[in-house]
This record gives sequence, C-alpha cells and structure tokens, in this order.
Amino acid sequence: MPERTSDTRTERNRQRATLQRLAHVMDSAIPLPGGLRIGMDGIIGLIPGVGDAIGAAVSSYLVIQANSLGVSRAVLMRMFGNIIIDAALGAVPVVGDLFDFAWKANRRNIKLLEDALAEPHRTRRRSALVVTALVIGVLALAVLVTVSAVALVRWVWTSLGG
Repeated sequence: MPERTSDTRTERNRQRATLQRLAHVMDSAIPLPGGLRIGMDGIIGLIPGVGDAIGAAVSSYLVIQANSLGVSRAVLMRMFGNIIIDAALGAVPVVGDLFDFAWKANRRNIKLLEDALAEPHRTRRRSALVVTALVIGVLALAVLVTVSAVALVRWVWTSLGG
C-alpha cells in the first residue's frame, strides 16, 4: 500500500510541475529588455477575433487539472474568473492586448493552486469571499445598467413629447 501512496504523490508532483511549466510558457517565458517577461498568451491574444478564446481554452486546461488534484469549487471558480477577466479585457483592441501581457492569469492560477494544495481550508474560504464579492459586484453593476437604461429611455421618451 505505501508504494501506491508514493506513486500517487509522484504523479501529483509531476502534474503540478507540468502545470507550472504551462503557466510559465503562457505568461512569462519570453524575456524583454528591462526585466519584463511576456508569454504566449499575450502573443496569441494578438490574433484578431479568436486569440483570446484560444488563450482561454489553453488556460482552462490548468483549471481542469486543478479539479483533478482536488481543489475546491470556490478556488476553481476564482481560477475561471481570472481566465474570464483575461479573455474579456484582452479582447478590447490595443488596450486589451497590453492588459493581456500584464494580467498573467495562469501565474495567478498556479499561485491559487499551490495555496489550495498547501492550505486548502484557508484558500477555499478566501476564494469563496472573493467569488461572493464578484457576484455581488456584477449584480450591482447589472442593476445600475438597468436603472440607467430605463432612465435614459424615459428621458428620450419625454424629450420626444411622449
């Protein structure tokens, strides 16, 4: 039985090392002058229309593997949130491309994965708070947009003599 535990631990360590290499390639494998580093995610993101979707698909592999390592749902949701932010803001022309080089969602997700494996309870609790705050923020934004749209429609209707 101890051999199986050792084999499992070795396989988990291999899996983690592979994910760390993936994050490095995607976010920081290419050194630039001045000590800055970029990765393939930012370069792929330069492809109009599909670049950010391709980057998000590759980044999602890390989250799928984190799930197989037993990371909590709250942490997985937070990891997907990093990918969504990266893809959504990266899709904005020019500014989004610069954002893509700076955000480094995969490095953030590797940090979350390592923290979740080292301190699962603490990381799960923190991630649940972050996800809850994000959901509340998105709902508040949706309400604000809806109220603003209704006010704008009323103003236009009144201005047109309705």
